[in-house]
Order: sequence, then C-alpha cells, then structure tokens
Amino acid sequence: MKTERLIYLPLGGAGEIGMNCYVYGYGPADRERLIVVDLGVTFPDMDTTPGVDLIMADIAWLEARVDRIEAIFITHAHEDHIGALGHLWPKLRAPVYARRFTATIGRLKFEEHGHPRDAIKTVGARPETVEAGPFRVQFVPVSHSVPESSALVIDTPAGRIVHSGDFKLDPAPIVGEPWDPDAFAAIAAERPVKALMCDSTNVFSLHPGRSESTLGGPLRELIGNARGMVVATTFASNVARLKTLAEAARASDRSICLLGRAMRRMVSAALESGVLTDFPPTISPEQAQEIPRGNLMLLVTGSQGERRAAAAQLSRGKYLGMEVKEGDLFLFSSKTIPGNEREVGKIMNALSEKGVRLQDDAGGLYHVSGHANRPDLVTVHTTLKPKILIPMHGEHRHLREHAEIGAASGIVSGIVTNGTMVDLTGDAIKLAEHIEAGRTYLDGSVLIGAYDGVVRDRIRMALNGHVMVTLLMDEADEPLGDAWVEVMGLPKRGRSGAELAEQLEAELADFLDRSGAKIMRDDDKLEEGLRRAVRQVAVEEIGKKPEVTVVISRLQDE
Repeated sequence: MKTERLIYLPLGGAGEIGMNCYVYGYGPADRERLIVVDLGVTFPDMDTTPGVDLIMADIAWLEARVDRIEAIFITHAHEDHIGALGHLWPKLRAPVYARRFTATIGRLKFEEHGHPRDAIKTVGARPETVEAGPFRVQFVPVSHSVPESSALVIDTPAGRIVHSGDFKLDPAPIVGEPWDPDAFAAIAAERPVKALMCDSTNVFSLHPGRSESTLGGPLRELIGNARGMVVATTFASNVARLKTLAEAARASDRSICLLGRAMRRMVSAALESGVLTDFPPTISPEQAQEIPRGNLMLLVTGSQGERRAAAAQLSRGKYLGMEVKEGDLFLFSSKTIPGNEREVGKIMNALSEKGVRLQDDAGGLYHVSGHANRPDLVTVHTTLKPKILIPMHGEHRHLREHAEIGAASGIVSGIVTNGTMVDLTGDAIKLAEHIEAGRTYLDGSVLIGAYDGVVRDRIRMALNGHVMVTLLMDEADEPLGDAWVEVMGLPKRGRSGAELAEQLEAELADFLDRSGAKIMRDDDKLEEGLRRAVRQVAVEEIGKKPEVTVVISRLQDE
C-alpha cells in the first residue's frame, strides 16, 4: 500500500496580506521531504505591537524538521516575500533559489547579516529546473510591481502544483516580463495541474486590471504642469514606476534625485542585475540643492507613512538638506495599504500645513495595482484548469470569495489558513493536521516570540503606567526604613489631591506594620502583598491598576 502523501502548509500569508511563508512536503506521513516558498515579513503598528521592528512567521515547526528541508524558493523581491530571509535563514540553513533580481536583493540582505552569499543560487526561467528531493521546481515569469516576479511550477510524484506568487495580467509592464497566456496554457497542456495556490489580493475588484504602461501620459502631464519642485513617492520596489516617473521628469527638463536607502538600493540592484535599462541619470542631494526648484524632482521612500522614511522626514522638516516649500507638488503614486491610513494622513496634513500641493493616485490615474483583479483570476483558472484551487495571499474574506468563484466554475476549492496542513494526494482537500502558526517579532536586534510576554508587558505599561517598589530588609526580617516608590506614566496627583507617590508609600507603610513574621520571611508573599497595596491605592486614586515591580533586598549575616 502506497503511504506517501503530498502536503501543503501555509505558515503566513493565508488569512492575511503579508508575512508569506508556505511549505510543501512529499513522502511518508511525518517523514515528508520539504520545500519552503517565501520568507516574508509584515509590519507592526503602535496599537498591537509597539516598539516592534518587523513581524515574521513562527518557523518552530520547520526548525523541528530542519533535516528534512530540501530548499527555499523566493518568488520575488517584495519584503512580504523576502524580508525575513536574512533573519530566519540561520535557523533553516537550506539552499535558497531565486531569479536574478531577487537573488541580488537576497544577497544584499545576507551581506548585512553576515551570511554566505553563495547560499543563494540564481536560477533562470522555465524550462530551467531545480531538483529538490522529490520536487522539480521551475520559475515561470509573471508581471507584477517588482521585476522578475515568478510563479512556481512544482512537480511532485503526486501531481503538478502551480504556486502563483503575486501577479497581474499586464502585457506591457515597462520593466520585467509581460503576462504570457501561451506559456501558462503550455504548463497545463504539458501535465494536468493538480492544484493551484493563487493570489487573492484583488478578488473584490470587478474590472480587469490596468497596465503599468497606461500611467506614462497622465504622469507626464501632471509633472509638466507643476511649477515648483515635484516630489513623488511610491513603493521603492516598483522599479517600473520609478522609471516612468523619472522619464516624466526628464520630459519636463527636471533633474532627478533619489532619496531613501531602499529607493537607491532597488534602482542599483535593478541596474546591476540587468532588468533595468535606460534609467535617466540621477544627481546627489548635494547637487540637487544647486538646481532651481522648477527643474527638480525628488523620488522618495515612504509611500506608506513609514516614520523614518524620506517622505515623513520631509514633512517634518529638512532631509539631507532638501526641504519642501509652498507651491511644491507632492505626488503619492501608490495605494495606501489598509492599516496605514493614519500614518499616511499625518504626512499629508503636515505637508498641507507647509502649503504643498498634494496629489493622490486619483482613482487609478497615477497608480495601478500589481495584483490580478477578479476577471484576471478567472482567466488564470480557465487557462490552467486545476483540479483543486486553494486561494492564498489574502485576508479570510478574500480567500472565501476566491474559493467561491472557483467552486462556482466546478473546481474543487477550499480555504486553507495559516497553520492548517492539508493532504492533496487525492482529488480532494483533506485536512491532515492543525499546527500552532504564531508570529516572531524582530524587537531591536533580537527575535522574540509573540507569546513571550515582552510586547504584552509593554502594552500593559503603556495603558496602565508603572510603579516600582523598593524595600530593604535587615537580618531580623524587619524593614530597614520605609518602602519607597517610583511612578512612571501616571498622574502626579489622584482624586484626593495628594501626591500619588506619597499615598502609595503611606499605604505600603501600613501594610508592613500589619504584616506578621510569616509574611516578612517569605519574599513571594511579601512581594504579592506590596503589589496589591499599590494597586488598591491606584484604583481608588486614579482608577487604574498599574504594572508593579517589587524589588526586595535583604541584608545577610556575615
């Protein structure tokens, strides 16, 4: 009896947009050989993850099976697909495969972290094939908003899988390869597609997606009519958009200056890897300060409101000697990702206060999405004719809508969210196992687990304030003077009008006077009693239960 099975397990990106990480396995149950597709990040917010720098998938399940991982495949160079590679690769140590531009970005990340550059292998487009255990993997060019994006054709003994990656049906993407319907038809004709794992981002957009090439005319007109300095921000990875904006600037006799490390890095990597040609010459920030404002255009990072990016810094004041002024034009050639509206709004309002003219995407006039809309998804379904459709890269509502579209056309469709392992060996989607699909936080320079309590404690302190209690005890288990407190993040005075710190210290003195020898000898009981006394007073005085840290120091007999 044949015992091998084909499994699929998303660890990130299924039930959310971002933090993409998918696992495929083939072999005997619980002994499958594995491949990983993408290691991406998502970004924190001050409400739920204050102080955190990046969020990535919890790969504990993979770490426990590291000897079974054949390879890691990266579909493209967006941070939500490659951003965790430098942080998590040391835990996996498997060879990494990517196409030329993506590999260039990956090696830059490896250099920053001190990892060996040769762990990342450059792979050509299909028909070039990577043999990884029982898997044979090919990179299929697709159009997207970053160069050399790819779908993956994953051949297994149990059938052919197509992992779409992020894509759109763009016949003229400016930079990168166009959508090739014949290439995808050939994939289905060569071998039946057992399962399609498909991008669901724009499933609610009812009209066919528009080409990147439609933006050139409107952008040339907008920039040509501007009178002061023009500043434009977009996703740094959207090299095609940067080229279109730069060409529009040159058509208006404007010099171009790139501001922001990510922007310079992406253009440099695109030139180095050969995917970007004929990019107009650029000048340094120092040179830009000598150019008349009406002859200057800045291309800057920060379209999503990132606080340290160039757009935010320009909204607050000068950045690398450059400054926006009344009459300048600031263009957001991008869509705001849900959740970033508040930060983007802050930048726009700050710019408005300076008298800067603001221009958003104008309903698509100055920006097009990099993802396939609903009619485009149906086109891909029809072209590939998969037996099974599993939507990915979307929130749960996107996955459900996409699955219903597939089911309506007779495709076996199912919703598979993070942590759900399914068996695809047969003609149906069979639940195999649920695993804990948590998150890992980059907090400063340290990776911590979402359940480690660090961020939870940080939120509690932010919401409720903090009180530190210090108590000295002598050799006879008696207080050496009164306990004292340090109060942070709380009002100085409470309802009674007295200073909160004095009220707390008075209550602590009463508690110590009332406590017997049994409590005084036991640090745990003493600490708990002091903590309760603080919180009782705090509730009465200010209506809050602060976080309390108790430090008890005991003098020892010599």
